[in-house]
Amino acid sequence: HPGRRQGYVLYRRRPVDGILLTHAHIGHYSGLMFLGREVLGAKAVPVHVTPRMARFLRGNDPWRQLVSLGHIQLREIAPGRELTLTPSLRVTFVPVPHREELSDVMGIRVRGPNASLLYIPDVDKWERWDRDLAEEVAAVDTALLDGTFESAEEIPGRSMADIPHPFIEESMRLFESQPATDKAKIRFIHLNHTNPAIDPDSEARRQIEAAGFGVADELEIFEL
Repeated sequence: HPGRRQGYVLYRRRPVDGILLTHAHIGHYSGLMFLGREVLGAKAVPVHVTPRMARFLRGNDPWRQLVSLGHIQLREIAPGRELTLTPSLRVTFVPVPHREELSDVMGIRVRGPNASLLYIPDVDKWERWDRDLAEEVAAVDTALLDGTFESAEEIPGRSMADIPHPFIEESMRLFESQPATDKAKIRFIHLNHTNPAIDPDSEARRQIEAAGFGVADELEIFEL
């Protein structure tokens, strides 16, 4: 439990049990800064990463300082190798194609005692993946998939080739002939602030839900 001294909160334990990082795009790892001595001053928080992502963190400030001062403890996972986090929780890093200039990019398959989940917040286009998306979704109970943009018209004046993601409308078309039970497994995540589906009352959200899919809610919990 946190205690107080001179107006500061002192964490006498790790603020989280551990962290899994998918890749080195700024929105996916910059939260590590809050574990540093200027903020939480956390101790040895396990951070699970691929070897390439570990090299990125060890080789660049201020992340290198988090490692050298012991605020985080990097634990390397080879892509494709299942890791047992607890007796009832296992994870596997699954490589996906997505702007790999700084690190490789991973999705995560999570298996609990009763259910499983696929987490892919970033991917270029599904057709570039060397796996069949429908098969991957069919193999789990919940799929949290890249829903960054709803359509190509979303960001006027920007080249979507510079920020490739599958549009939600494209992802839904891939499942037109799939069972309704598989569509219901899918929750779109990672919505950009320009994505109209971010509004629960929008026409874009209504169309997604009418087609049998969903958009993940903030703080939504999935029991595994």
